[in-house]
Amino acid sequence: MKFNLAVILSETAAASPEKPAVVYAGSQLSYGELDAASGRLAAGLAAAGLRPGDTVALQLPNIPQFLIAYFGILKAGGVVVPLNVMLKAPEVAYVLGDAKPKILITWEGVLGEAAKGAAAAGLTEIYAVGHPGNDPGALPFEHLLAAPVTEYPLAGRDLTDTAVIVYTSGTTGRPKGALLTHMQLYMNADIPGRLFDVQADDIVITVLPLFHVFGLSSILNVCVRFGCTMSLIPRFDPAAVLEAIQRDRATIFEGVPTMFIALLGYPGLDQYDVSSLRVAISGGASIPAPVLDAFEKHFGVLILEGYGMTETASTTTFNRSITERRVYSVGKPIWGTQTQVWGTDNTALPPGRDHVGEVVTRGLHVMKGYLNDPEATARAFTGGWLHTGDLGYFDEDGYLFIAGRIKELIIRGGYNVYPKELEDVLHAHPAIAEAAVVGIPDERLGEEVMAVAVLRPDSSLTAPELIAYCKERMAAYKYPRVVEFRDELPKNTLGKILKDELVPAVTMPREDEVWSG
Repeated sequence: MKFNLAVILSETAAASPEKPAVVYAGSQLSYGELDAASGRLAAGLAAAGLRPGDTVALQLPNIPQFLIAYFGILKAGGVVVPLNVMLKAPEVAYVLGDAKPKILITWEGVLGEAAKGAAAAGLTEIYAVGHPGNDPGALPFEHLLAAPVTEYPLAGRDLTDTAVIVYTSGTTGRPKGALLTHMQLYMNADIPGRLFDVQADDIVITVLPLFHVFGLSSILNVCVRFGCTMSLIPRFDPAAVLEAIQRDRATIFEGVPTMFIALLGYPGLDQYDVSSLRVAISGGASIPAPVLDAFEKHFGVLILEGYGMTETASTTTFNRSITERRVYSVGKPIWGTQTQVWGTDNTALPPGRDHVGEVVTRGLHVMKGYLNDPEATARAFTGGWLHTGDLGYFDEDGYLFIAGRIKELIIRGGYNVYPKELEDVLHAHPAIAEAAVVGIPDERLGEEVMAVAVLRPDSSLTAPELIAYCKERMAAYKYPRVVEFRDELPKNTLGKILKDELVPAVTMPREDEVWSG
């Protein structure tokens, strides 16, 4: 049986050719126009020598050309390799050297680093959006659209053929390319889309990077599968998001917790009409309970939390509907999948918050493996179950709650401290805008608990005051003994806090310093 993921575009374009697929910068692109343009690009790739199964690197921000290139590559039978637009030349070179694409499609704004990386990897065929036709270093993107074709037949692909290779963030070493198949990505668009009842008249704020699996699978593929409209925003800025919600009458906002925090804290928030929103979706990390409560109260919509990772094509569990959601939970396993919580002996733990273990999952949503890395693939699986590296527990009704990452667990004097629990307490403080909790080395206890916080504008708070606040609300072994205030927390392009970058700069304070509690 042959199946090409690009069929989601062909079917929607046939049913609703005039419907806007995207709105952006005062303009729009209809599904019919997107289908035609991606067909021309597929023909251009084929003319350039691309054959089914060949890889094409795609390094673009959230602009219409991303969609045209994405579906054009799929239509031609190619494998899409999305690249972060923030990568430097050595990082680009590593991914290109591993994935070995025939072509790189990039953007003039990052062409300098991209071209240096491509040269180091031996790749010479580069097309760049916004590149002048007479300048060396790349060919204009438009050259791939020059083929005079009205439609392009979808290349036949097997259900288990790789459609997209998404590289992990590389927080524990070199990034690894997760092999995601045509059917896996289709099912991870169809099932979650049905769960939160995506409708053709929905307008979805699309500020999550499309080169990341969250934006690619949970927004782009879902929207095209169900024929709704994406409001494209190239990079996250609270004002730009609020303006787009008001201007486009957006109905769905999807983001990571730091985006919800930034929107809540934006000084001009009350100037915008956000009444068109009907639901919000949070993923990428667990959203602090106080943030969820405040957002729902201010914006008047419920937040549905989901859980997933690159290796599961974005979604593993999800709150199945507004009526069935379990607040602070990341929901239940999606249809056709299984998720369990294992103890250290690789057996399933009973439900209950006292039974925290590693979240493992298996089913149609799980990757084939890592590109060129059979050892890492073997380590990731036990008996067909994928190890997520996340800690969690199920309640009696089968809802999953995430406690944090295994590598972020703090063991203080033999006691387990879960950073998320303390982070929820910190976010409830009225002076705290953002906070993260990490473990730092301690000669006596092994690890000590450290809180790093960003204060709200015009707020005042000292380290001893914050330590005392936490001490009143938590067991003695949980509250932080070290506090650091910063102007901002380091984040990646998705907006996830980079906790690894909080630890190296830390030196334990002397006993007479005000950090200690």
